[in-house]
Amino acid sequence: MAMLFSTDFASIQIWSFDGGCDISDKKLITLKDRAREKIQMAHSLSIGGGGCVCPLLIREVFLQVLIKLQVCFVQCFSEADRDIMTLANHWNCPVLSSDSDFCIFDLKTGFCPLNGFQWRNVNTIKGTQNYYIPAKCFSLDALCHYFSNMNKALLPLFAVLCGNDHINLPIIETFLSKVRLPLRVTSSKGRRHHRVLGLLNWLSHFADPTEALDNVLKYLPKKDRENVKELLCCSMEEYQQSQVKLQDFFQNGTYVCPDALNLGLPEWVLVALSKGQLSPFISDALVLRRTILQTQVENMQRPNAHKISQPIRQVIYGLLLNSLSHVENMSWSALPHQSLAFSEVERIHQNIKTSIVHAVELPKDHSDLSKLTKVSFIRRQMLLLETLKVKQTILEPIPTSLKLPIAVSCYWLQHAEAKAKLHHLQALLLGMLMGPLHAIINSPGKEELQEGGAKMLYEEFQRVKKLTWPGRRLDLDTAHIFCQWQSCLQMGMYLNQLLSTPLPEPDLTRLYSGSLVHGLCQQLLTSASVESLLSMCPEAKQLYEHLFNATKSYAPAELFLPKGKLNSKKKRKKKKGTTWSKNRVGTASDPRCLYEGSNRFGLLMVENLEEHTEATNIE
Repeated sequence: MAMLFSTDFASIQIWSFDGGCDISDKKLITLKDRAREKIQMAHSLSIGGGGCVCPLLIREVFLQVLIKLQVCFVQCFSEADRDIMTLANHWNCPVLSSDSDFCIFDLKTGFCPLNGFQWRNVNTIKGTQNYYIPAKCFSLDALCHYFSNMNKALLPLFAVLCGNDHINLPIIETFLSKVRLPLRVTSSKGRRHHRVLGLLNWLSHFADPTEALDNVLKYLPKKDRENVKELLCCSMEEYQQSQVKLQDFFQNGTYVCPDALNLGLPEWVLVALSKGQLSPFISDALVLRRTILQTQVENMQRPNAHKISQPIRQVIYGLLLNSLSHVENMSWSALPHQSLAFSEVERIHQNIKTSIVHAVELPKDHSDLSKLTKVSFIRRQMLLLETLKVKQTILEPIPTSLKLPIAVSCYWLQHAEAKAKLHHLQALLLGMLMGPLHAIINSPGKEELQEGGAKMLYEEFQRVKKLTWPGRRLDLDTAHIFCQWQSCLQMGMYLNQLLSTPLPEPDLTRLYSGSLVHGLCQQLLTSASVESLLSMCPEAKQLYEHLFNATKSYAPAELFLPKGKLNSKKKRKKKKGTTWSKNRVGTASDPRCLYEGSNRFGLLMVENLEEHTEATNIE
C-alpha cells in the first residue's frame, strides 16, 4: 500500500493498493513466514503480552474511509510496488509507504516513510491558513552520494544479496562468508548492520551491476553460477519500471494489466478488482486456487476462528470455479475431484497448515462467472441468504445498513463452535447501535434527540470503550467468539460483493468495536442490563428490539436459559492467570509496530547509518 502526493496540489491524494498474491507465487515462502510471525504475535497478545495484529477487516474499513473522503484509489491486480514506482515517476510525486523496498526503487522525488511523519505536530505555513505535517523524505541520490557516489543501478543487486521478499538463496551465504566486506569504521552494531554497510561499501567499488554480479559469482562454485545468475537477474527485475500505466485508471476509470489479461478473466471482475469492489482474497482464490486466512487474537487452543465461515467460502469457491472455460459445460460429477479443490493456509494451534477445501455445486444460472452480474437480483439475493441460512422476511424490519450484519449474526449463532452466550449477542447488537446513534446526533433538524437520550447513550458507549483498554486481561473465550463473528462478516461481505451486493454493504467504521463489545460484556455480566442501558434513548431501544427479535429465532435454546441452570449444566473451567509482560515487544499504540518487522531495508532510512543501533528487529 502506498500513497502518492501531488507536489503541485497538496489536496490531491492518490492511494494504490497491493492486490492479490503475485501470480508466479514466488513470495509464498515469505507469506507463510509472515503468517507464522502473526500467529506468534496474536498468541502473545492473547495471554497479555505485546505485539501488533491488525483487525481482520482493517482493509475494508480503510477503503470505506477513502470513499467517504472522496480520495481516489486503485487496487492493483497483484504486487503494487513496481506500478506505484512507475506512476510516481510519471507524476513526479513522492511515495508514502511503510515498505522499505521503496528505498531501492529509483524514485525521482523520493520516498516518505510513514514513521518519518510527525502526525501530531501540525504546523501553519507563515502568512497563510494552510497547514502541514513535518516529514522526512528518503533520497536514493543522497544514499548513493554517502557511499562514494555509487551507481544507483547497483541497489537492486544489493537488495537481492541481502535477501528480499522474492529471493533468499542459501548459497548467497557462501558469497557473504567468503567476501571481505569493507567498513569505514569498526562496527559493533550487530551482524545485520555490518552486512548492510559492508555490502554497500563493497558494491560502491563497481561501475555497474554487470561488473558487480560477475564479482559475486566468482565466490560461488562453478556448477552453481549460471543458475544463481539467472535467479539474481530475475529478482533484480522486480525493481525496474512496470508496463502497467496506472495513470490511465485515474484518467479513464480503467487500465490494462497484461498479467490479468493473459488469464482471460471476465471484464467485470477485472474492473471490480481495480476499484476495490472485490477483495484480493477473491483474486487469490480465482488465480492461485489458494487463500491465506488471516490470524486474529483468539484462543490458540481452539480450532481457528475461520472454521465457522468455511461453508461461506465453499460457495465463493463454487462461483469462482465456474470462471474456467473447460468447467462451464461439464457436469459436476464429471469433474476431476482435484479440480474442485482450493487450498487454505490456516492456523493450527501456534503454527500454520494448508487444508484442502472443496467448492460446492451451485444452481445452473450461477454456472458462468462472466454472466454472474446478469443473474436477476432476486436470484443473487436468494443465493446469499441461503448460504447464510436466513429467511428474507426476518430482515424486513431491519434498517437497510444493518441487514447484512444481522444476516451474518444469524448464521454465526447457528454455527458457532464456541457457543455464544446471551450477553455476547446483547453486546454485539448494542455495539451495532453506534452507527445509528452517530447519525441521529449529527443530523440537522433533530436537536431534541441530539441533546437528549441519543447523545447520552452515545457518550456512555464511548465511556465504556475507554474503560476497556489498556490494562485489562483478555477474556479468551469471549475474544474467540467475536473473532468467529468477524470471520463470518468478512466472508459474508466477500460473497455479497461477488454477487454484486444484493444486500447493501454496511458502514464498518461504526459497526463493530472490539473494545466496546468486550466492555459491554463485562458490564452485562456484572452491573448493567440492556434495559437500563437503553432506558435513556427510546429510539435506540426500539431498534435494538428489532435486531434482537431477528436474531433470537436462530439462536440455540440454551442461549436463553437462566444463568443458574446453564452453570449447573456446564461449569466454567478455571484457567491459570497470566500477568502482563513487563517487557512488551510493542503494542497497537506504538506506531513502530505498523512498519517494522519485515522491513529489510529500513536501516537505509536512518539519518546516520554508522551510528544506528539495531535494537529489536529479529533476523
